[in-house]
Amino acid sequence: MWNIMEQLFYRYIDSPVGKLKLVASDTALVAILWENENPKRIQLANLTQAFQHPVLLQTKLQLEEYFLGKRQYFEISLDLQGTPFQRQVWTALQTIPYGKTCSYKQIAQMVGREKAMRAVGAANGKNPISIIVPCHRVIGAAGTLVGFAGGIDKKQKLLALESSFTI
Repeated sequence: MWNIMEQLFYRYIDSPVGKLKLVASDTALVAILWENENPKRIQLANLTQAFQHPVLLQTKLQLEEYFLGKRQYFEISLDLQGTPFQRQVWTALQTIPYGKTCSYKQIAQMVGREKAMRAVGAANGKNPISIIVPCHRVIGAAGTLVGFAGGIDKKQKLLALESSFTI
């Protein structure tokens, strides 16, 4: 996890899915948090507001492009802090193509733990970098929208946005 002595920087941005809190270290994006974020989901210490932080500015620009349908891939340094299994799941999430979805079972198979759907769901729920690490692209086995830190309505908006720009 993050060193509690490490300084992290944040700024808020408005988006089509509500206000987002971007958090970065000196060199990488650490989190994208939701407006009504459960404070226990991702715990960060030593936050300083920074409007001109280069990582936060780059993230803001790329998210704006994403929401306009002009970006399908992000080019931002990420600092994903979690257990080895969580990081494995988050890496698998990054392979889900823009505009596509996967089930929890498919992600479990990708990480070599076919029966670990619930553990995948738990790791998905702890994803600190929403949207860029596309946990919104994971759906229930029956194609239903389930579990999303930003709320099912935000998940639905993100999937609709991606499908409207997919050829």
